[in-house]
Amino acid sequence: MIHRVVVALLLVASMAGCSSSNNILLGRVEAVVAGHPVVVTDCYRTSVPQPVIEPTGATFTPCRDAVVVIREEQLTVNGTSYGSLTPKAKVLVDHGRVSIEK
Repeated sequence: MIHRVVVALLLVASMAGCSSSNNILLGRVEAVVAGHPVVVTDCYRTSVPQPVIEPTGATFTPCRDAVVVIREEQLTVNGTSYGSLTPKAKVLVDHGRVSIEK
């Protein structure tokens, strides 16, 4: 009986909170920020705000503890600068660690 309840809750959670850009079960969210694919892990939200477009780039704040800013191809995560991005570089913020795939 308990097994069925757990399975039902997981199915409801996956339908309500998961999409191609948001997986609440895995805590993974994705968005294109200023032309760059950005993935943030350890982010468990049922709905994720879209990046905010700015004149020189964009800001993506999918979680309280993850603020990704790309302005004029300069990457900043949670106030720390990570330098210039190449065109179409991919950004991964994985439990606070930042990786850039060029």
